[in-house]
Amino acid sequence: MNVEYNEDERIKALKRYDILDTPEDGSWDRLTRLAAKVFNMPIAVVSLVDTDRIWFKSHYGLDVREIGTDPGLCTTAILSDDIYIVENAIEDPRTLTNPLVVSEFGLRFYAAVPLKTIDGFNIGTFAIIDNKQRYLTESQQETLKELAGIAMDEIELRLAARKSAKEVNQLLEATRSHLQDTVIEIAGIPITERKEGISKIAEASREIVSHINDHLHSQKQQYL
Repeated sequence: MNVEYNEDERIKALKRYDILDTPEDGSWDRLTRLAAKVFNMPIAVVSLVDTDRIWFKSHYGLDVREIGTDPGLCTTAILSDDIYIVENAIEDPRTLTNPLVVSEFGLRFYAAVPLKTIDGFNIGTFAIIDNKQRYLTESQQETLKELAGIAMDEIELRLAARKSAKEVNQLLEATRSHLQDTVIEIAGIPITERKEGISKIAEASREIVSHINDHLHSQKQQYL
């Protein structure tokens, strides 16, 4: 199925995840290493397609972190929701002019599954690559789709964790401000009348714990 969307909106979706140019991560590298082993391929990558580059979050068997957006590979793969397979790039009209095909790199086989966001944008791919002609069975294609799904789940969880941390920080800041106001209020009360103020602090403290516990519980339930 072909994908129809505004490229500007797709890029906005990509930027929302704030993942471009982040450091290498062992969890991602384990995925690409596993893919290379399972499919007996020399290269496996998690790619993100930016406006003018393809950036690799993980790149097993490949020494570079980014390449250009030449058509035929990742840039073309994200235009469809289906798995994208090039069995012999030197004979496939979609890839004949791609630099990775015509250069010394000698790419011949390429298979990729789009990384689709929850709101329907293909922001990149999970791909396997070889320098010789290859084929994938239906079972292998399903396995590649599963790996791509795991990679996209990781991206979504990363975003959710960042949002959750931001919400907790905002809650703590609001509570700190509330406690500060309460202490200032108590400071202006005669010592003989401060018992009620101390009770206010205790009540505010209980509210802090309750709010944080409620927030953490809701986050836990969301990802069970």
